[in-house]
This record gives sequence, C-alpha cells and structure tokens, in this order.
Amino acid sequence: MSPQVSLKWLPALLLGVFSGAVGASGFQLLEQGSGLGNAYAGSAAKANDASTIFWNPAGMTKLQAIEASGGLTAVKTSYKFHDQGSQVGQFGPGGRMRAGEGGDAGTWGYLPNGYLSWALNKDLYIGLGIGAPFGLKTKYDDPWRGSAQSNEFDIKTININPSIAFRVNEMVSLGAGVSWQKIEADYYRRVAINNAGPLALPQVTSHMSIDDDAWGWNIGALFTLSPATKIGISYRSTIQYHTEGKVKLSGDGTLAGNRTAIALRNAGGASDVKADLKVPDTFILSVDQKLSDRWQLLGDISWTGWSSIKNVDIYRDSGPQAGALAQRLDADFQNTYRFALGAIYTLSDAVKLQFGLAYDQTPVKGSTTRLTSLPDNDRTWFSLGAQWKPAKEQTLELGVAYLYIKDPKINKNETTVNPLTNRGTVTGEYDASAWILGAQYSLAF
Repeated sequence: MSPQVSLKWLPALLLGVFSGAVGASGFQLLEQGSGLGNAYAGSAAKANDASTIFWNPAGMTKLQAIEASGGLTAVKTSYKFHDQGSQVGQFGPGGRMRAGEGGDAGTWGYLPNGYLSWALNKDLYIGLGIGAPFGLKTKYDDPWRGSAQSNEFDIKTININPSIAFRVNEMVSLGAGVSWQKIEADYYRRVAINNAGPLALPQVTSHMSIDDDAWGWNIGALFTLSPATKIGISYRSTIQYHTEGKVKLSGDGTLAGNRTAIALRNAGGASDVKADLKVPDTFILSVDQKLSDRWQLLGDISWTGWSSIKNVDIYRDSGPQAGALAQRLDADFQNTYRFALGAIYTLSDAVKLQFGLAYDQTPVKGSTTRLTSLPDNDRTWFSLGAQWKPAKEQTLELGVAYLYIKDPKINKNETTVNPLTNRGTVTGEYDASAWILGAQYSLAF
C-alpha cells in the first residue's frame, strides 16, 4: 500500500477506534486523559501531565522539557427500557409483529487518547493532542416497541489539537490551540406507516449515515497564586458541521420485505441527505489547592452550551423528494453545568490515592424531548483511583467511576413526523447507569 493510500484511510481507521458509549451528559466524552479517579475535578488547573493540552493548554508551562501521555478508557453504559403504554403503529393491536422492550440499549465503548508536549525554551511550549470529545452508541434488540424511532444510533469523533503555551511570568501562563475534528453518525430504525394492520411495514430498515470535518479552537489561562494554589480557566469553541450522507433502505430477506424496500427506494425513500449540526462550546473554571504535605483538593465548575443543538433537520439532497425533510431529531437541548470535587492523598513518594464526586446536568429538558437514541438524564459520579510512580519520570494512573443516572422517563411522540410516516409514541422509563474504567501512562524526558 502506498503512503498516499495509507494517509487517505487514516481518519477512517482512527474513527473506528475513537468511538464508544457516552460518558458525560448529552453525548460529550470527558475521558481525555488523567483524572478519572478525581471525577476530572481540577482539570484546567492541575497540569500534571501532557493531557493538559486538552483541558487547558496553558498548563504545558508546568511540564518538563518533553512529556508524553497516553491512555485508554472503557465505558459501559446500561439503558433498560420499561414500557408504560407506548403506542407505535406497526406494533399495535393487529400489527404484524410482537415487539419487546429492547433489552439493554447500553454497550461498551473504548476511548484512547494521546498527547505530546515539548519546550522550545523555558517560556514557550508546543504540543499535540488526539482524542474523542463527543461520542454515543445505543443499540436495542430489534424489534422493540420504539423501533420506528430508533434501533441503533452511533456517533464517532476524532479531534486533533495542536497547541501552544507561553509563560508570561511566574504567576501567569496563557495557552491556545486549534482543532481539526471529524464526525460520523449512523442511525438505524424500522420504517413504519400510519397503520397498525396488514399494511404496516416493520420488515424494512432505514440506515442513515452522515459525516463531515470542521475546525474549532480553544484557549486557556493558568494562574499560580502561590506554590500551593493554582487556578485555571479554559474555553473550547463550538464546531459547525455541514454533514452529507445517504439513506439506504433494506428488506429483511423475505419477498414482501424486499419488494417493499424496492418500492420505497423508487419513491425516493433512499437518497443523498444533508444536515447542519453545531456541537457545543465549553467553559471550565478549576482550582488546585494543596492543603498539607499529604492532602490536595481539586474543584471544577464547567458549563456546556448544549443549546446549540435544537432541531437537527436532515434533508434529502437527491431523487424525487429532493429538498424534503427526511428526518428531524427534535432534541431541544438546554445549556448545562457540571460540578466536581476531588481529593488526592499522598500515601508515599511513589503512591497517591484519588477520590472524586461530581454532579453532571443533562441537556434534555424532559420526557417529551428525550430521544430513544439518547435516553440521558442527570448523573452523579463516584470515583476512585491511584497514581503510581515506578520512577521519577514515569507515572501510571488507574481509575474507576460509577455513574448513577436518575431514571430517565420518556414520552416521545413522533406520530406526525410527516404525513406518510407514523413512528408512534414511546412511553416508559429506563433503568440507567454507567461504569468507567481508565488507565493513563505518562513519561517525562
């Protein structure tokens, strides 16, 4: 394979790796480096290793001449739906198929990250970070009562973030970066019509795929008020996507299913599509306070501008229905806050213990705007971790977090998406939770 061909496929290969279940509220991923054991408290202030490039690039001025950091996080989400009277056309009385509650729509996701920082001189640093700031995957047992709204939803991102930092003086450092970010989304659902009888079409699956890449930026400042006190602030911009993709329709292998899929394709149901999506900006205020030789306290207040996502309108861009609305994801997100508190206890020169607690608001306003593809709600983090230094220049950090998610209620009505479809009303409640396991290794030269 030639170098040109290898480079052409590199973003697609990386996206296959940088994907997974959602770890923070909405479809944001906080698993961008060290700090899981502290529930990522103090993220913009502590500047312990090269992963500060993502949280606050100004923190590079606290690192040694060359530092590298890399890690892997595993996220296991669980979303178990319990029906409370859903009304979905093709699965109602007289429908052609009996459907269940979808099993566990949660799944495992694996999120690697990598960072490299180096000093050009004692005050000027540059760095490079690679991670996945957004991601989501839900997958129900097919068919289920909400199959007309969603069977599977998968969002993948990759973010490449070159950065620079400058030490103004002993108290103030500034940093900035640019981000090239790529997104891919795949959405599967069953096709339905407004009829629960013999004309219902549960045997046809719609697969919508879209993708795009775009640019964003981030800035940060670090204030060292004393040897024991650091305050960090950082901002990461919105990124505007103009995605393009396709809708494909497939039957279930039966004669009736295949004929129906062909008829729908000929009517314009399969086509090119396009959609605009603006992923949110974030602002973080962090504190790192050394209380004694043994104890260190970390705190975070962060804000995420989820109101950048209201309705995601996906339009057909080819065929006899060109210009028509193919799909609307009526999310109507609201802005959110996250509050995190962490502590580090120095057990010895080689070992530190980490503790963390966080409250993470959901961008979902309520049951009527909660999507089956994203059954999210407010979550509380309980985190533990340990840091081990086998040598002065090496650090291994292990962390685990349990996320208690307040049981999400849903009453999502999609009976009037357009005159030809009935995706019904999904009514019920989810049992939801998540586990996060992470490891990060850092090396200084």
